[in-house]
Amino acid sequence: MKLRKVTAASATVLALALSATACGSDSKESGSGSGEGGGKKITVGIKYDQPGLGLKTPDGKFTGFDVDVATYVAKELGYDEGDIEFKETKSADRETALARGDVDFIAATYSITDERKQKVDFAGPYLLAHQDLLLRADDNIAKGDDLNGKKLCSVTGSTSAQNVKKDFAPKAQLKQYGTYSQCLSALQSGQVDALTTDDSILAGYASQEQYKGKFKLAGLKLSNENYGIGVKKGDKEMVDKINAALKKMVQDKAWDEAVKANFGPANYKNEPAPEIGNIVK
Repeated sequence: MKLRKVTAASATVLALALSATACGSDSKESGSGSGEGGGKKITVGIKYDQPGLGLKTPDGKFTGFDVDVATYVAKELGYDEGDIEFKETKSADRETALARGDVDFIAATYSITDERKQKVDFAGPYLLAHQDLLLRADDNIAKGDDLNGKKLCSVTGSTSAQNVKKDFAPKAQLKQYGTYSQCLSALQSGQVDALTTDDSILAGYASQEQYKGKFKLAGLKLSNENYGIGVKKGDKEMVDKINAALKKMVQDKAWDEAVKANFGPANYKNEPAPEIGNIVK
């Protein structure tokens, strides 16, 4: 490195620059919606408990389709992988986390709805999922009303099973457990006949090593769930940058690779990548 003579004028400029930097040193070390890297951190909200989508493993690593999408987007925004801080963002906390600035964006099976669009902005959608059924590998259910008289499982508080009872199979026997893992155990043992939620979530659970080959998706497409990336309300610049990153991910086939890696073992027949920037309900 060459040393240069510092003049009085340049010394003054340097001092002012250092002073300005010092004044800004108390700011949060994250992207804060700016989309600029430069060694700062970016905080991304994900789920920690959804295999195939957003999962924190026992060794502290993060895996899943949402994680892969978020990592790709963050890199396109100018952040190295080591600059990404993943933060658990449960469903009930997502809008609050964005409003408070706890996270810069959220990729966590975040279905785009009119109600949510009143509180946050969305980039994407980046995946079109459908409510479906998970069955034992040797069972078959061809349509929703085939569930009449059968035992249907979902997690406590979920609307998925209630939707099936209301719209397709009013005589289905609803069984509710605290977690999807408990539903899977009940399905495997024959205590229930089917498990229902988004097909992407079902595929993620069924793709776990201990369940490979034991379950399959019915492929009924009982609803449309457009997953978007949540951004603080009014941050159009961030939405535009994330949409550009998602379009690139689709174009260079990284999107297809992520789908295959995370959902492939469950024979998940995914929809093609949706039209990025076409925000629909």
